[in-house]
Amino acid sequence: MGGYQLHRRGVITGALALGAAPLVSQTSLAQTIDLATSTFARGLQHPWGLAFLPDGRFLVTERPGRLRLISRDGVVGPPLSGTPAVDATGQGGLLGIALSPSFARDRLVFLSFAEPRGGSTNGTAVFRGRLSASGTALEDGRTIWRQDPPISSRLHFGSRLVFDRTGHLFVTTGERFSQMDQSQNGTNTLGKLVRITAEGAPAGDAGASRGWNPAIHAIGLRNVQGAALHPETGRLWISNHGPRGGDGLYVVRAGANYGWPLISWGTHYDGRPVNGGLRERADLVQPLVHWTPSIAPAGIAFYTGDLMPAFRGNLFVTALAAQTLVRVVLDGETVVRQERLLGDVGQRFRDVQQGPDGALYLLTDSADGAVLRLAPRGA
Repeated sequence: MGGYQLHRRGVITGALALGAAPLVSQTSLAQTIDLATSTFARGLQHPWGLAFLPDGRFLVTERPGRLRLISRDGVVGPPLSGTPAVDATGQGGLLGIALSPSFARDRLVFLSFAEPRGGSTNGTAVFRGRLSASGTALEDGRTIWRQDPPISSRLHFGSRLVFDRTGHLFVTTGERFSQMDQSQNGTNTLGKLVRITAEGAPAGDAGASRGWNPAIHAIGLRNVQGAALHPETGRLWISNHGPRGGDGLYVVRAGANYGWPLISWGTHYDGRPVNGGLRERADLVQPLVHWTPSIAPAGIAFYTGDLMPAFRGNLFVTALAAQTLVRVVLDGETVVRQERLLGDVGQRFRDVQQGPDGALYLLTDSADGAVLRLAPRGA
């Protein structure tokens, strides 16, 4: 990949709406940052999730059902054995990945996937296995959590996995598209943010007092494909797919209702308004920023490194439909500026993670997918 001049190509194109709040500034960085993208690894089929190991190698999930170990110099290893069987139809397959907070000691890897449930039904599930000493297999693997109920659908599996600071695991789910009204039904886990223990037991902070499923942490979500802990506050931030417009960035709070399908800044795909066009309601959470038209946000990551100090504290959001990496500049929980980067690369971006070297590593979502490295030129 070629070089990238941030000051020249980083300006947002198109309006960004914030509901009743002022428009976000569309100015680019005052200083020139000469960034370069390079292809770090290639030959991956629809890579979805990325997790760095303590030694600098990393694991990548491929949606058809493979888990790959990639070396520090970008060599893609053979598929690991011991991974779960997946339903790799539509948006389904092997999806999110997270390492145990105690990985250096227990070597546990957690995978989110579309699990075949019999007949034509499927559902999001979480699998846990131990990475072998050779790095070639997941051992003692088992499925520890399943979304309920199973649905016959190829869409909206959610599937990001993030451990909080207490060692509990957040699991993002989708409402399976055909069941959007179920996002408001607290007795099931469709369109919810779920919180479980590392053993799979319910650990939701909000369910018991409301009669919800005890694993539920928050409700009213459509299809969350981005999730990351804020490095200072420890709060979970998420990116949620809207329908035709209305993609949103949110800070998660236990028991909150994020509004789908009662409110939306987008419309249905056929142009019909969502719930009569209602965009706000006092008891439902508004996004910090929404993207209309849709960018189709996927993986997100906060930048904390020293390699690119101008980015420190920024949130990066990958976008599928917009084929861009969105840099979100924050003042606490307020979005003050955005820039769209890498639009000239011409790829759907599925995930982004900060590497041990301080560079940003991105997954491109295609049949010939790659891991790209974004860093200052020459670094």
